[in-house]
Amino acid sequence: MPTIAVDKEDFYKALGRTYTTSEFDELCFQFGIELDEDTEEGELPIVDGVKERPQLKIEVGANRYDLLCIEGISLALNIFLGNAPVPNYRLSEPRHKLYVKPETKQIRPFVGLAVLRGVKFTERSYKSFISLQDKLHANICRNRTLGAIGTHDLDTVKGPFTYEALPPKEIVFKPLNQNEVMDGERLMEFYGSVKHIAKYLPIIKDSPVYPVIYDANRTVCSLPPIINGDHSKITLDTTNVLIDVTATDRTKCEIVMNQMVAMFSQYCSEPFLIEPCEIIDEATGESHLCPNIAPRTMEASIDYLNSCCGLDLSPEEICSHLSKMSTTATYKGDGVVSVEIPCTRSDILHPCDIMEDLAIGYGYDNLKKTFPNKTSTLGAPLLINKVSDIFRSAAAMSGWHEVMPLTLCSHDENFAFLKRVDDGNTAIQLANPKTLEYQVVRTSLLPGLLKTIRENRYHSLPIRVFEAADVAFKDETRETKSRNERHFAAAYVGKTSGFEIIQGLLTRIMENSRAPRIGCDEKKRGFCIQATDDATYFAGRSADIYFRRDEHSSPKRIGSFGVLHPEVVLNFEIPYAVSCVEISIEDFQ
Repeated sequence: MPTIAVDKEDFYKALGRTYTTSEFDELCFQFGIELDEDTEEGELPIVDGVKERPQLKIEVGANRYDLLCIEGISLALNIFLGNAPVPNYRLSEPRHKLYVKPETKQIRPFVGLAVLRGVKFTERSYKSFISLQDKLHANICRNRTLGAIGTHDLDTVKGPFTYEALPPKEIVFKPLNQNEVMDGERLMEFYGSVKHIAKYLPIIKDSPVYPVIYDANRTVCSLPPIINGDHSKITLDTTNVLIDVTATDRTKCEIVMNQMVAMFSQYCSEPFLIEPCEIIDEATGESHLCPNIAPRTMEASIDYLNSCCGLDLSPEEICSHLSKMSTTATYKGDGVVSVEIPCTRSDILHPCDIMEDLAIGYGYDNLKKTFPNKTSTLGAPLLINKVSDIFRSAAAMSGWHEVMPLTLCSHDENFAFLKRVDDGNTAIQLANPKTLEYQVVRTSLLPGLLKTIRENRYHSLPIRVFEAADVAFKDETRETKSRNERHFAAAYVGKTSGFEIIQGLLTRIMENSRAPRIGCDEKKRGFCIQATDDATYFAGRSADIYFRRDEHSSPKRIGSFGVLHPEVVLNFEIPYAVSCVEISIEDFQ
């Protein structure tokens, strides 16, 4: 959760009154944030011989980007307290254009440009402006990997602007606060030893092209996401601010730009008036204005809002409470409220977010503690969990030890190590795995069991372990494009294969589930086995397991068991013979 430090005197001045620590702490609670520290209550640090001004350190939600600066928090609280209306953010006529070259698709394809005119900075508002950029870089921009912000003195550059991607040697400029003119390669070498910038260099260092923004005179404005040019740096005297945002994702580009211009447009000569720029994609010829500050509209049911909060409010009362949260709500009729969401509230994604705003606007302290008499229910375990417990109990009482490996594993462990082939339509793969050990969501319980055995291979034999848990598969018919499936698996490790032992465990747990061994042609509930040739198992030492739910159903393959192939055992560095069984228990519900 981000902690925002605001100047205490300036903050209370913006709120129109002073608060005691306990009073402000209570206000924070009502609004859904938290006062972390009032530095005036302790010993204020002395910087350069001057005692630091008292600050309030406020903890805000990680998704509330509009609360990452004193301007945003004070405005939101003033609206909450009824001291200020919801700002009317609006656009003026565009005066500048930004041409996006096709080559930028190779590295950071999305860009935005906007202007704040007639800004009057003070020393503290200027610091807040820079601090908000840092907060956004660390938060939604994920340390500039997903997005980066550049700010410039518009009066020092000339439009139209171009966004290009060029080889490092062709980009030559003087970086911010430096005296040396450098090309891209020299810049990487120079900033490699500068701690606060070096951490961003790997984002583009190995790319054949670097993103760069030029003005009409081919003056470099910025080399995102590393550094701006010194020529266009802003100062306390800057009145016309040019803001650029580059990103790998269009949504993040828009959110970051909207937060920057919305928070500081209150300092413009005409408050909350933002000058957009026309962004022209040279590859497609399409153009659009940036920023897009048009409010979004979301609908929510009156019954849903009231029931979740335990309230019985009229539509008018609901609209009134929602107006405290920087939104504008109107009753449409038919039990539906239409909520107009400003560009600053990117955190509102679902009616449940509107419900949360209603609870805050109504007041947490005003919510009554009541027994849910309208929907009385009795708790009961899911049927699949009851079935799992039957399997687990049978295995545990047979002397087997339950293990709980991780759900993620490497691609090789899930496929190649088991001598199985990935068809590309089965396993759910992580888009950006942190290590090779966590690449896919397991489609079998065997890798986890075998890895557990590997780590315990020097324990006394035999080793008998089992697990009853979920695996996951791709499923295009589901909303989530995936589905979970409950499996049971067990493995026996000893000096002999123990095939008869694993088969005995299978028979025991199936009988406990009222599924005795039957012939595959018998028309009654039970299970049967048929020999199979599975690459995972030793040739001639494996069988498929079929389950018939009742006399009216057909036998269905639910799994297999057998002696693991020597190559599989060696892949998991196990020096003994291993027999195992794995079945799906979904059909036992």
